[in-house]
Amino acid sequence: MTRNTAWMIAFIAVGLYLLGFLVFVLSLPRTPPGSVRADGIVALTGGGSRIDRAETLLEEGAGKRLLISGVYSAITKEELKRVLHAGPRFDCCADLGFAALSTHGNAAEAAAWARAHHYKSLLIVTADFHMPRSLHEFQLEMPDVRLVPYPVAEENVDVGEWWSSPRTMRVLHVEYAKYLGSLFFAALASPHETHRDRRHATRDAMS
Repeated sequence: MTRNTAWMIAFIAVGLYLLGFLVFVLSLPRTPPGSVRADGIVALTGGGSRIDRAETLLEEGAGKRLLISGVYSAITKEELKRVLHAGPRFDCCADLGFAALSTHGNAAEAAAWARAHHYKSLLIVTADFHMPRSLHEFQLEMPDVRLVPYPVAEENVDVGEWWSSPRTMRVLHVEYAKYLGSLFFAALASPHETHRDRRHATRDAMS
């Protein structure tokens, strides 16, 4: 391979990455303007605004129960209720998941929870930039469950003005790379593998 050929391949690769990144950012979902409803609500930890909004959706009757996935093991339900200033439905209808350490873990935890409650649809509450990868991982774990995205804007990550903030640019590039990795490892999986096998095969590669 000549040096010119190598430079051309590198140029094309960078161009494809940047084009894909632009499509990724411009395609990020926005918070639905109207009411939404599903059998259950799943909130992924990682930002306080996600949990606040998910709890509000529970109180509004958007779902029968709420699962907060990826909760720190030292946090109790009573402490979380106090922090959230949660309403009356939090006591009876909110479940805390402590097992998940990654988006893969969130998907597995939510799938088990959905099966236990015989839910056929889930409202997924997470950051707007995290939603594409979350939906992909959740769909691998539960292909027969209807997933309804409810993206939330995170503080200090202004997707609408992403080009003007170095921090937002960094967050989006990291998330885009993780999303590509998730797609890549899922594509490598054998069609005969179960969804659980596929998750175990990729969980150490992407967090």
